[in-house]
Amino acid sequence: MLKEAMFYEKLENNAIRCRLCPHNCYITEGRYGICGVRKNVGGRLFSENYGVITSIALDPIEKKPLYHFYPGTYIFSVGTYGCNLKCKFCQNWEIAHQKWEGDFISPQDLILHAKRQRHNIGIAFTYNEPLIWYEYVYEGLQEAKKQGLKTVLVTNGYINPEPLKNLLPYVDAMNIDVKAFTEDFYKKIVGGRLDPVLKTVEEASKHSHVEITNLIVTDLNDSEEEIRNLSKWLSQIDKNIPLHFSRYFPHYKLTKPPTPISTLEKARDIAKEYLNFVYVGNVLGIDSNTYCPYCSNLLIERHGFYAKIKGLDGNRCSKCGSVINVVV
Repeated sequence: MLKEAMFYEKLENNAIRCRLCPHNCYITEGRYGICGVRKNVGGRLFSENYGVITSIALDPIEKKPLYHFYPGTYIFSVGTYGCNLKCKFCQNWEIAHQKWEGDFISPQDLILHAKRQRHNIGIAFTYNEPLIWYEYVYEGLQEAKKQGLKTVLVTNGYINPEPLKNLLPYVDAMNIDVKAFTEDFYKKIVGGRLDPVLKTVEEASKHSHVEITNLIVTDLNDSEEEIRNLSKWLSQIDKNIPLHFSRYFPHYKLTKPPTPISTLEKARDIAKEYLNFVYVGNVLGIDSNTYCPYCSNLLIERHGFYAKIKGLDGNRCSKCGSVINVVV
């Protein structure tokens, strides 16, 4: 279903300028933006994937990953196709860079479906890049809030300030993927710029619960200096924002060997010099529990995607009484 897009301007000769993300694509009639889903039809910009669902599941909240947002719960998760970045290591390239038929579900029906799921706390827009699904996500978030559901975005954070500001009142939590901490990596490996993502993190953290993921790619963004700079920058926003390091595996167009576990452990140790909550994901056998940064009390115990609250009274440590950045 075509839906007229928000955030664009009309130009001469039926061309348009999309203003959704920092690419600010110039799109002539009949063409698409970089995302592959926003199309110029007769001098107007349309979202081609509005309401098209290609992926749907009831996921553990820890899978997003969100470790400090209603730990141990489940969230109804949906995605479509398309993305505004071109990561050479894309883990979901089949849905990010190919067109799928999918099933049409209106925002109202989607939220009703989410409400019928047992043990579900809300709706997560994830799997591909939800920000280029903007109109559908915007309406879905509003409907979810009306129905009392929690709302989550799992995103690359590549969006312009005005559309981001428009979304944030309806977003409870975000996991934002900061793919590296150099402009060179974003330009050569991702096809974008770092600075807009950093601005998204800074703005989102003022309004929503935010956690950060950084996929460490062998020889490309794994230097100790880069990890230190990323961690130091994040601590200046809030040292209690959780940071998740993920292990890279060869996929899509990148064939470098998997990230050594020792690299991930070193990154964790460096980040802990600046941040209170640092995790290593998608590696078995590494402690992913949450501990009080002030007295080391075990707060949340995890085994894979299973999580159980152990040492929290509300959002306080049950041992020392310190306030913890966790939503329960």
